[in-house]
Amino acid sequence: MSKVRTEDLIDRFNLDLVTGEDGVHREIHTSDISRPGVEMTGYFKFYPKERLQLLGKTELSYFNELNEDQRRDRAEKLCTDITPGIVISRGMEIPAELITAAKEAGVPLMRSPYKTTRVISRLTNYLETKFAPFTAIHGVLVDIYGIGVLITGQSGVGKSETALELVKRGHRLVADDSVEIRQEDYDTLIGNSPPLIEHLLEIRGLGIINVMTLFGAGAVRSYKRITLVINLELWEKNKQYDRLGLEEETMRIMDVEIPKAIVPVRPGRNLAVIIEVAAMNFRLKRMGVNAAEEFSDRLTKVIDQEQTNGE
Repeated sequence: MSKVRTEDLIDRFNLDLVTGEDGVHREIHTSDISRPGVEMTGYFKFYPKERLQLLGKTELSYFNELNEDQRRDRAEKLCTDITPGIVISRGMEIPAELITAAKEAGVPLMRSPYKTTRVISRLTNYLETKFAPFTAIHGVLVDIYGIGVLITGQSGVGKSETALELVKRGHRLVADDSVEIRQEDYDTLIGNSPPLIEHLLEIRGLGIINVMTLFGAGAVRSYKRITLVINLELWEKNKQYDRLGLEEETMRIMDVEIPKAIVPVRPGRNLAVIIEVAAMNFRLKRMGVNAAEEFSDRLTKVIDQEQTNGE
């Protein structure tokens, strides 16, 4: 899990730091953002002080209607020693009591010119991305006709060579060798390359090549959602492989089940074309067209018709 500090939010979203410079190094440990409305009434029993606090027009309007002692009390209770920061939306004027309390407690007090809902949405999306479950898998990730295809298989089976052929055919490389994967939401996996090897391919006999330099910026992507896994394995003579496509296997990555296909490798097979067609066929299935099921239905009708004629 990535570390996120308040200063990261200030830099990324260009927030105006009003006071609390001493606390910009405080860490944020959750993507949840609190709008302390009930706390403005004086009820702090369940105050989530470890969260980023956001005050919009409603909270500040109520705060300004309180008397001076109440405002001072609420401000001091809002600013704790673990509160990562307080954000004021709409560029509103900040009450003096809140500025004083934030300065004394070392809580970063920031201001954004945007509407409350927009600020919450942007901050939440950023934090959820940073705190998303993370793993790394040995393989190659390629964007094929808009489908994020994760190519896996044992070392030396030909993953990188296949990716190179796919790039030559107009598809886009996301990552080679090691694919960093984070889970966004409950059913979405986003893959990207480690910064050290971004845009690079390792081809045995050639070494390291820079795909973006050789093929242009259109041949690479920084990240892509993973929707299909193709596992390459050496051909086994006695193993039965799926020849119709009726069997649907999946691969579990963290909490997400991803459709998986096994492609046997043997001399003479054009793996790039096979994987390309697999991606197109996957798109057709998502659109409701399943060639394997159509063939099965045709076969069933032919058998039923022959049995009827035989009777």
